[in-house]
Amino acid sequence: MKGIIFLLILLPSLISAQTVTGSTILDLKNQINIDSKNLSYDQEDFLIPQKKKTGLAILYSLLLPGMGELYAENYNSGMYFTIADGVLWGTLAGFNIYGNWQRDNYRAFAESHGNINLNEKTDTFFATIGDYLDVDEYNRIQELYRNFDEVYNTETHYWKWENNDQRREYRGMWTSSENAFNNIRFIVGGLILNRLISAINAARLTVAYNKKIEEKVSWNVSVDVVTHYDQPVLRFNFATSF
Repeated sequence: MKGIIFLLILLPSLISAQTVTGSTILDLKNQINIDSKNLSYDQEDFLIPQKKKTGLAILYSLLLPGMGELYAENYNSGMYFTIADGVLWGTLAGFNIYGNWQRDNYRAFAESHGNINLNEKTDTFFATIGDYLDVDEYNRIQELYRNFDEVYNTETHYWKWENNDQRREYRGMWTSSENAFNNIRFIVGGLILNRLISAINAARLTVAYNKKIEEKVSWNVSVDVVTHYDQPVLRFNFATSF
């Protein structure tokens, strides 16, 4: 009799404990259902970076060699294109400065030693005066070959070197200036070629980068609660795809 009374007294406590436990589990389940959305990750969206655009990589390399490779996350090869571009630009600037400096030198030399008026003189004129001692010699040769249209006006296009050594000195300065400006053309060609090669390399690296992403494993994890023999059970689900 005392045992029955004891069970009757204990029964509400057990029921209450069961209810509380069930309620707690259900609350946990609801919380897990809410949070499971945050626990469900797709590697393509979270762990794996987004694919790169090949056209954008090409554009970057055309603007600045090596930047397309940097965009494709492979700057190990791209840095050489960037270095080459910097060297080419530096060389171009050097040739341009030197060419202008020598041009100023030979014009000043011609004015002071050849009695030349620099106003309205063409590049052809400055090239010509380095080959002839004076304007009279030049005109005689043009008349000899009947190139009368090439004859200079002795008043507006007068020059006269003191000797051939002076003429050759002028010719050396003029040649140095022209060679510097001609070298700039090759440098510009190098800048263009460097960009084209970098763009091709950047496109190749971008394709390889995107292919590597596709080959990576995507995974998904989720959590839910199931009832097993009237008992709530937490279940973790892992899914992989290749």
